[in-house]
Amino acid sequence: MRQGAFGQRMNTNAAMATTISSPGTVWSKASHALRHEMGDDAFGSWLAPASLKTNADGGLCLVTPTGVARDWIRRYAWRRIGELWAANDPDGRPLSLKTRYEYEAETGVSPEDTASEPVAEAAPAPPLDEPMSPPGCRTSALQERFTFETFVAGPSNEFAYAVARRVASWTDGHFNPVVFHGPYGFGKTHLLNALAWEAMKTAPHRKVVYLTSERFLSSFIHAVMERRMGAFKDELRSADLLLIDDVHFIGGKHSTQEELFHTLAALMEDGRRVVLSADRPASALTEIDARLRSHLSAGLVCGVEPADRALRLGILERKIQMLASREGFSGTLRPDVAAFLADRFSDSVRELEGALNILIARVGGGVATLSLDEAQNVLRPHLRGGEKRVTVDEIQKVTAEHYGLKQADLISPGRARALARPRQAAMWLAKQLTTRSLPDIGRRFGGRDHTTVLHAVRRIEELRAADPQLSRDLETLTRKLRG
Repeated sequence: MRQGAFGQRMNTNAAMATTISSPGTVWSKASHALRHEMGDDAFGSWLAPASLKTNADGGLCLVTPTGVARDWIRRYAWRRIGELWAANDPDGRPLSLKTRYEYEAETGVSPEDTASEPVAEAAPAPPLDEPMSPPGCRTSALQERFTFETFVAGPSNEFAYAVARRVASWTDGHFNPVVFHGPYGFGKTHLLNALAWEAMKTAPHRKVVYLTSERFLSSFIHAVMERRMGAFKDELRSADLLLIDDVHFIGGKHSTQEELFHTLAALMEDGRRVVLSADRPASALTEIDARLRSHLSAGLVCGVEPADRALRLGILERKIQMLASREGFSGTLRPDVAAFLADRFSDSVRELEGALNILIARVGGGVATLSLDEAQNVLRPHLRGGEKRVTVDEIQKVTAEHYGLKQADLISPGRARALARPRQAAMWLAKQLTTRSLPDIGRRFGGRDHTTVLHAVRRIEELRAADPQLSRDLETLTRKLRG
C-alpha cells in the first residue's frame, strides 16, 4: 500500500506537471528570476537574445546568437541557470547551451527556421527602484527571500554573519571595507542581501546601493557611451552604504577597476560604508589591480566556508518550514531523506535547496512522508546529470591515503580499531557515493558479507553525530572523491 500511495501521488502530480511545466513555462520562470538577480542591463545584453529550441534528438537547448554570448553565459550564468531550471522543472529534463551556428550544424536547419518552445507570459520585470525601498535606494537586484531571518548560521559562517549584522545596525567603530569571500553557493549573496534589507529598515533615511558586479560593469559602460559619467559617479558616491556582489568578475577590466578604486576611496574618505563579496580572499584576487586589491585587503576580510553537514541539515529544516508555510502543508523530511540530501548535495547550498524544490514540486505536501527510495527515484535524473562517477576502488584509495594506510589494509581481515574504523568509513562512503548493492560492496572489501557492510553503515551514522572529527573526515573524503 505504501508504494501504491506514492504511485498515486506521483500520477496526480505528473498530471499537474503537464499543465504547468512545459519547457517554455520553465524557461519563463527561470528568466524572470535571472532578470531580477542580474538586472535589466546584463540580462538584456546576454540572455534576452537567447531562445529555447528543441534539438534533433528531442532534447532542449538554449541557443545564443554568438559565441561571445555563449561564453559569457557559460562563465557567469550557466550554473545558476541550471539551478533555476532544475528547481522549476519537476520532470528533470536536461538543458544544453549552443550557438546558432552549432545548432545549425547539428540539426541542418537555421534556428530562425525552427519554432522556439512557447514561452509563458513572464511577470513584468521589477522597476529600478522598488516601491518598498526608501527613496534614493537602488535595490532592484535585491531578493526578498534573502534576509537575516532566513539565513541559517553555523560554525562555517557565524563570524561573517555577526559582522554583517553589525554593519547593518550602522554601529560605529566598523571596519571599512568589509569583504566576504568563499566558494560559490554558500551564502555570500544571501548575506549581502540580508545586510541591505536590515540596513534600510534600521535607517530608512540613509541611502543604500546594492549592485552585482555585472550591474556595476554594464552601468559603467553605458555611462561612458552615453556621456553620463557625472550622474554615475554621483549615484554611487552619495551612498551611505555601497554593496557590490562578486567583485572578482571585474578582474582584467582596467577602466572599470579604476572607477571602482576611486569610488571606494571617495566613500571611505567620507566615512561611508562599503561591503563587497568575492570568491577568494582579497589578497588572492591577482587579476585585480594592485591598488584596488590593497584597498580591499585593508579592511575586514571574512571567510564564508562551505557548510558542514549539521549546517546543511539546519538549512533543509528551515527551508522546508518556509515552503510548508507557503504551500499549506505540515511536517518535515524524514531523517534518512534529509541525511541523503545533505550528503549528496554538499557542493553548494543552492544545489541542496534546488533538490528540495524538485521533491516538493513533484509530491507537494507528501514530501513529509517520502521514503528514501522514493526521494532517490525522483532525484535520479538530476543526480545523473551533475555527479562525478565514483568507484569503490577510488573510495578505498582515497580513504587509505587519508588515514595513512594502504588500500590492501582496508580489504584485509584485520580487526584492529586502527583498521576497522577507516574500513567502516570507506564502506559508508561506498553506500553513499555509488550505486553498488550491499553484497557487491562487501565483495569488494575482501569478500565480506552484506550484513557486515550494513553494520558499518549504521555504525558510522551513529558515530558521526557524536564524533566531530569523524564528521570532518567524512566531509573531507566526500569532497576529494567528488572532485
